Amino acid sequence: MDKKMYTQSDNNHSGSRNLGRLIMQLRRLERQPHSFGTAGPLTPSEIHTVEAIGFEGGVLMSELAGRLGITKGAVTQLIARLEAKELVTRSPHPNDSRAIVISLTETGREANAAHEEVHRRFYDQLRSQLSEQEIEIFERCIEKLNVFLQQ
Repeated sequence: MDKKMYTQSDNNHSGSRNLGRLIMQLRRLERQPHSFGTAGPLTPSEIHTVEAIGFEGGVLMSELAGRLGITKGAVTQLIARLEAKELVTRSPHPNDSRAIVISLTETGREANAAHEEVHRRFYDQLRSQLSEQEIEIFERCIEKLNVFLQQ
């Protein structure tokens, strides 16, 4: 019985340690700018803002803040940087003079597509290392982790 408790405790410690390493690795990656298409180097917050705007046409600044989970002021700063890099445009809302619509430029759409391709290639490489059962378990764990972190 003592051995079983030790093993369970050891497994919990190992899982906790591995999760900590994963978080540290993700933080390290989140600090590094990367190039996507012809857009030049973009910080993770910049490319994730481009991703949140998406291909659908345009998004209101307030809606973008909600998608990213940040303040409208922070979105305004990000949009100013992306506008300077010619990745987005601002335009007045056709029906609400107080609202601003943000859209991707052609370069912004190219950066978004390149970013999606990076994610697709990464996931394809990861899937090639796992069995079908491991993939299913991994995907369920990621879903649960996301729900847990949103609480």
